[in-house]
Amino acid sequence: MSILAGDPLTQLAFSMFENKGVYALLLGSGLSRAAGIPTGWEITIDLVRRVALAKGIEDQADWAEWHRKEIGGEPDYSALLAELAISPAERRSILHSYIEPDKEDRAEGKKLPTAAHHAIAKLVRDGYVRVIVTTNFDRLLENALREAGVEPTVVSSPDTLLGAEPITHSSCYVLKLHGDYKDARILNTDEELSAYPDSYGALLDRIFDEHGLVVCGWSGEWDHALRAAMLRAPNRRYPAFWTARGKVGAGAEAIIDQRKAVSISIPDADSFFTTLSERVTTLAATQKQNPLAIDLLIGSVKRYVAKPEFRIRLDEVLTQEVNKLFDRLDVPELSPQGPWSGEEFRQRVARYEAATEPLAKCFGVLGRWGDGSELAIVAETIRAVVTRANKEGSGLTAWLGLRTYPAVLMMTAYGLGLIRSERWKPLHDLFSLQIAREDRDPKTVANYLFLWEWKGWGDDIWNNMAGFTTTANNNTRRKTPLSDHLYDVFKDWGPSFVGVVADDQLLFDWFEALGGLAHLEENSEDSLKEQLSRHDNKVRMSTGRLGWRGEGFRSIEHDLKSTERRTALYKRGLPMGAKPTSICT
Repeated sequence: MSILAGDPLTQLAFSMFENKGVYALLLGSGLSRAAGIPTGWEITIDLVRRVALAKGIEDQADWAEWHRKEIGGEPDYSALLAELAISPAERRSILHSYIEPDKEDRAEGKKLPTAAHHAIAKLVRDGYVRVIVTTNFDRLLENALREAGVEPTVVSSPDTLLGAEPITHSSCYVLKLHGDYKDARILNTDEELSAYPDSYGALLDRIFDEHGLVVCGWSGEWDHALRAAMLRAPNRRYPAFWTARGKVGAGAEAIIDQRKAVSISIPDADSFFTTLSERVTTLAATQKQNPLAIDLLIGSVKRYVAKPEFRIRLDEVLTQEVNKLFDRLDVPELSPQGPWSGEEFRQRVARYEAATEPLAKCFGVLGRWGDGSELAIVAETIRAVVTRANKEGSGLTAWLGLRTYPAVLMMTAYGLGLIRSERWKPLHDLFSLQIAREDRDPKTVANYLFLWEWKGWGDDIWNNMAGFTTTANNNTRRKTPLSDHLYDVFKDWGPSFVGVVADDQLLFDWFEALGGLAHLEENSEDSLKEQLSRHDNKVRMSTGRLGWRGEGFRSIEHDLKSTERRTALYKRGLPMGAKPTSICT
């Protein structure tokens, strides 16, 4: 079975991500329905109702049925509008009340950009969509685009087309085929929609020929000129996707067949575009940088760290990577503003990890093969990341906490490299590294970035990671979700600097055990004795997986009881006064 079997939405998201700017959107009146702007049929029925009531007809439960019996035939939007308003200006006035929000509409959030409009604006802002064709008169899309910081090139008449920025040079090109509701030259009768001006026809031919297509909110039954343009498209360079609620009509079927389009059944436009935007964002966040480029970088660092004469070049390479990291972190998607959701949390974690991976692996190499001189750049980088992160003082607490996640990853990578080569002195120096805090006393790395002490920690938050199943009764919640996730990350990253080890879990256990012991250094000897006396010979320390992983706990306890390992750690500055048996989780 194919991994994408029965999931055309993910297929579209992947194609849109891999073919940035290739897809054009074709949007019909269904897109604005959630905003309270009626469709053409709803306007037709309402016009029938209003005219009939004005003539003294009693209110009807079904005005369409009344029209069939009393007037004959189906209510016709074009015919009604042509009868009620002779000139285009009159037709514009009639439509104005259906589209423009009044004070009550605004108070109720009606006739304003919907979730679909905002999701489309995000896709445009991020460069995944550049061309939008719409039959809608309203300005909901333009308003959403401008709210997202995008100034679109809007073509709503042949005149504006003549003076508009060329489609090739525009970052967002919106073609409003039927015009704008504030312009008297709107098109809405059958006669007006039977054929487009030649300039529109040529532009549509180019769009349908050169772009993939996503259709939403348009039935394919009306607007004969648009149907004809789609059916005469010369070839299918890129895929087409046709969304619909329920079964498509005969008009849509003909176009779908001609374009070999993929049909997507959707509940509504809001959920479709919101999900599409989220999946494209997830693909962007989780896309790792070119593995070959990272491998070449790691190889260079290994060569440079081995020879003192290459120290300057090593410093240059690492400085370049630090600057690249800052560029990757300085993106709108990582702003501390915005609402909480588990999906957004996972996307941010993935983006931070993708941005940090190259430098973290470099630090792992430095930890394993360095000579101590590398600690300066490791320390300055960690401090710089923390300083930049803390410049943002307002926003959602969860997003603010995550801003120092790259520092946690780099600290962990360097620490694991140090443990792999048993470089205990620089490991103690790492945990003892002072982190400055504005208007507050500095803290050590062990008391600022390590497990419980890190402000991005929280079981409730980290249990949102994919694969960390949760239930109402908490039976399947992870006990140490942050620790578990970090282990999973470095199980993937570790081979580039750890190499082959008999037990990668035990290596990680040692990192947590020694970090936890370093965390105790903030306590005086008297304080530790007092805690031991109050808590049944136990002292509280920051722990992760080691708190429940008995196999690792027993192995480390055995090693720490041996004179040789205990002496080696003690001589290198690590606090060995507290035995592992004193851990209180």
